[in-house]
Amino acid sequence: MSAQAAVAPAFVGAPQAEPDFERRTSRRHVLVVDDNPDITEMLAAVLRLSGYDVSTALSAPEALKAAHEKRFDVVVSDIGMPGMNGYELARALRSRPEYGSARMVAVTGFAMYDDRDRALEAGFDAHLSKPVAPADLTRAVMGIVH
Repeated sequence: MSAQAAVAPAFVGAPQAEPDFERRTSRRHVLVVDDNPDITEMLAAVLRLSGYDVSTALSAPEALKAAHEKRFDVVVSDIGMPGMNGYELARALRSRPEYGSARMVAVTGFAMYDDRDRALEAGFDAHLSKPVAPADLTRAVMGIVH
C-alpha cells in the first residue's frame, strides 16, 4: 500500500473538524510502527503536525527496543508486519508494567469482520483501517471515540 493510500485525504466528503488541542495538557510521546517507511513517515508527520513528539520504528523488534529505551504514552502500529506482527507487539508491550495503561492504536489494512476484535483482544485500544483520515488518527491517539 502506498503512503498516500495509507492516509486518506483530509477532506473527503464533508470537512472534518480537528480535535480540540486544549484537551492535551502536556506534550505526549508517540511511537509509530510500520514496516513501510513511507507510511511510517506519513503517520508520524500527521502526528507531529498535531503537536506530538514522535519516534518511529520499522519493525516490531525495533519498536520493542525503542520502548525499552524510552517511555511512550501512545503506540500506533501496523498489524501485518513480517516476523513479529502487530498483535504480538501489542501483547509484548502490554506485558510490561510501564505499558499497561499506554494508549495503543492499530492502523492497518486488516479490515475483515473480526480484525477489530482481534486487535482489541491483543491489547489495542482502537482499530483504524487504512486509509486513515488525519483527524481520525489524531482522535484515536487522543482517546476520543466516535
